[in-house]
Amino acid sequence: MTTSKNRALRAAGLLGAGAVLLAGCSSAAPASESSGAAGDSGETLIVYTNSNSDGRGEWVTAQAAEAGFDIEIVGLGGADLTNRIIAEQNNPVGDVVFGLNTMFFETLKAEGAIEAYEPAWSGEVPQEAGDPVDGAYWPLVDQAIVMVYDEAAVDSPPADMTELWNDPAYAGTYEVNTALGQATPQLVIAGILAPYVDESGEVSDEGWAQVEAYFANGSPAIEGTDLYARFDRDEVDYGITPSGGIIKRDAEYGTTTAIVPAADGVPFVTEQIGVIAGTDQTEQAQAFIDWFGSADVQGAFAEEFNSMPVNTVAQERANPEIVELVESVERADIDFALLREHMGSWVERIELEYLP
Repeated sequence: MTTSKNRALRAAGLLGAGAVLLAGCSSAAPASESSGAAGDSGETLIVYTNSNSDGRGEWVTAQAAEAGFDIEIVGLGGADLTNRIIAEQNNPVGDVVFGLNTMFFETLKAEGAIEAYEPAWSGEVPQEAGDPVDGAYWPLVDQAIVMVYDEAAVDSPPADMTELWNDPAYAGTYEVNTALGQATPQLVIAGILAPYVDESGEVSDEGWAQVEAYFANGSPAIEGTDLYARFDRDEVDYGITPSGGIIKRDAEYGTTTAIVPAADGVPFVTEQIGVIAGTDQTEQAQAFIDWFGSADVQGAFAEEFNSMPVNTVAQERANPEIVELVESVERADIDFALLREHMGSWVERIELEYLP
């Protein structure tokens, strides 16, 4: 099989300019000695992720090196990365993938592109947060996808999120992301439709009416423009964002973020990790998962990036503000296996019927 060095070169060539290759190290606190140095094999481990921005990739690379792992991170957006892994099944380039949400991991599982492995820390995470059926992927980080506003700038927020698109008083005041190939907009759709979908994936007319109103009455997102920058310019008052970025945005823009309540709950992004099927470094990939998902490393990651770890032991080191925020919202009841089966057709209908 192709050597690790050649696989690293092929990864760079195949992913091209769209990939973010993060092999350099940055200063970071040492990983706990209890994490072990099981990665000391002399071969480069190719780690695929969509969660390498804002210094995460450099941090993981540096921490992994101190634990004895020689890794190369290859970063792509969620949908593109999922498609890449599936396309490479006959000749895998990557060894480990992390950061993709449950829906994307369900797709990888259905395509046989990942293989089951039970990490050493499996007893420290809720089984239902990952893949409780086959153990093909395991949870790392939770993020709530919430509708937010600047509490200091808004006088009369809605009592429920659905009022934004059903009450004419809020028309045009909230941002909508129409890039439906991306993970977050798809999860927003899933959250809106969740109360209106039956077990076969059939959406009621009322559900489609809600989706139509959501897109019709919102202000389309501006590519390359942060939601909070639009808050600052008084272009919109409300918008969707993952919970993990709120503290950073408040510090950057001087906002005081509040969350619009949602009676039916909000979708959660649970970032997962798994072994890519067909890797020639199975033991190294498993050892990396044991290390990266451990309470020590996830706790340090939470401290560094204000993340909400799924690992219950690591949660003790999470920012109390993040813990309070995540626990303050209800989790929408979303069947991700069903979502995987039907999201493509739902997106197609929305693009044809509800987007300009």
